[in-house]
Amino acid sequence: MRSRLLVTVLVLMGLLAVGLGVPLALADTRSAQQELFTDRLTDTIFFASIAQRPITEADASGLAAELARYQEVYGVQVAVLDRSQQLVAASEPVPPVLDADGQERVRLALANRRSEPYPLLMPWDDRPVVLAEPVLVDGEVRGVAVTVSPTDALRVQEVRVWSIVLGAFLLALAVGTVVALPVVRWILRPVRRLDEGTHRVAGAVLAGGPAEPVSDGSGPPELRRLSASFDEMAETVTQALAAQRAFVADASHQLRNPLTALRLRLSNLDGHVARPAAEDHVAALEEAERLSAVLDGLLALARAERVAVTETVDVDTAVDDRIDAWRPLAEHTGLTLRRIGSRGLAARAPAGGIETVLDALLDNAVKFTPHGGTIDVAVCAVDGAVEIGVRDTGPGIAPEDLDRATDRFWRAPDQSNVDGSGLGLAIAARTAELAGGALRLETPPGGGLRVIARLPAAE
Repeated sequence: MRSRLLVTVLVLMGLLAVGLGVPLALADTRSAQQELFTDRLTDTIFFASIAQRPITEADASGLAAELARYQEVYGVQVAVLDRSQQLVAASEPVPPVLDADGQERVRLALANRRSEPYPLLMPWDDRPVVLAEPVLVDGEVRGVAVTVSPTDALRVQEVRVWSIVLGAFLLALAVGTVVALPVVRWILRPVRRLDEGTHRVAGAVLAGGPAEPVSDGSGPPELRRLSASFDEMAETVTQALAAQRAFVADASHQLRNPLTALRLRLSNLDGHVARPAAEDHVAALEEAERLSAVLDGLLALARAERVAVTETVDVDTAVDDRIDAWRPLAEHTGLTLRRIGSRGLAARAPAGGIETVLDALLDNAVKFTPHGGTIDVAVCAVDGAVEIGVRDTGPGIAPEDLDRATDRFWRAPDQSNVDGSGLGLAIAARTAELAGGALRLETPPGGGLRVIARLPAAE
C-alpha cells in the first residue's frame, strides 16, 4: 500500500510538473520561432525593395555583393529571381535548392502574396525556414526575393529549453519522493500497526492472553480513531474468549465431584434394584460414564487451548511412545497397528502436543475400525512441514461431513450410538492450530478415514 500511495503522489506531482513545464517550453519555442520569422521577413522585404532597380536595369552586380555580405554575416542564403524564376542575383554562386514548400512559397510570392508563418518546428525538424517576398515595380510583380534560413540555432535553443523542462520534471519527482516518503509513512503507520495488531490478536486468542494495543497516537485523526476502536474490539474479544474458556474449565472441574458422587451412589445400588428398574439403573450408569467422558474431554480441550508455547519435539520419540501405548488395545480388539514413513524428523509443537493429537486420532481409529482391520501411522516431511497421518479401515466419514468432523461434540449421523464425547478431533485440531499447523481429514481410496496433522518442521 505504501508503494501505491507513493506512486499516486508522484504521478500527481509529475502531472503538475508536465502541466506547467510543457506549456512553458512550447511558449518559449513559439516565441523563438516567431522572432526568427519576423527577423527574416523584415530582411526579405528589404532585399525585395533593393532588387527593384537591378531587375529593371538588368545590372545585379551590386546586389550580388550585398547578398554575399549578408550571408557572410548571418549565414542566410539569399537569392533574387525574375518573373520567370530565372536567377538574377544570389549570395553564392550556387543558388539554394528549394523543397516543395519553398517552391510553393515562391509561386505565391509571384502571385503577390506574402509568406505565411511556419507551423511549430520541433527540435527534430531540420527543415530551413524559406521566405519569399515579391519584388514590385510600379505595383507590378517583376520578381521575388528568397531567403533560406537554417534552423540549427533555433533547434539548439529548443533542445536546451526541453532539457531544462525534463530536468525540472525529474527534480520535482525527486523532491516529491523526499517529501512524500515521511508523509506516506506517517499516514500508513497506523495501518501497519493495525495489520501487526491483527496477528497479535490472533496470537492472543490462541494463547488466551490480552492483546497488545495498536494505537500509539500517531497518524491522521481518522486512522487514530480506527486504531482506538480496534483496541476496544480486540480487548472485548479476548476477554470474551478468556471468560468462555475459564467457564468451560471451571464448570468441567466443578462437575467432576458431584458426578463422581453420583456414579458412586449408582454403583452402590447395584444388586439392590428390583428387576423392573434394573435396566434403568444400568442405563443411568452408562449415562454417568458418558457424562464423565464428556467432562474429561472438556478439561482436555481447555488445557489444550491454554498451551501456546511451542518447542522442538522429536517426532520419532512421540510417535513410537503412542504406538507402544495403543498397540495392546489394538491387538486385543484384533487390529494391526503399524508405523510407516520417514524417521529422524523434528517438529515445532507444544509440549505433549503430538501425544495429545495421536491419542485422539488413535482412539477414534481403534473405536471405529472393525475386527481384522489395519491402522497405519505415517510420518513424512512435506514442503517445510511434518505430516503425521493416521489411516484406518473403518466405515469412514461422508465427504460432505469432513469439514464438520472437527466441530465440538459433532457426531456422524450413523455413529451416534458409539461411545465418545465428540471432542477428540476438536482437541487434535486445536492442538495443531496452536503449533501453527492444521488438521486435515481425507477419504482415501479403498475406504476408511485418513486424518493428517500438519506441524511446522523444526529448523
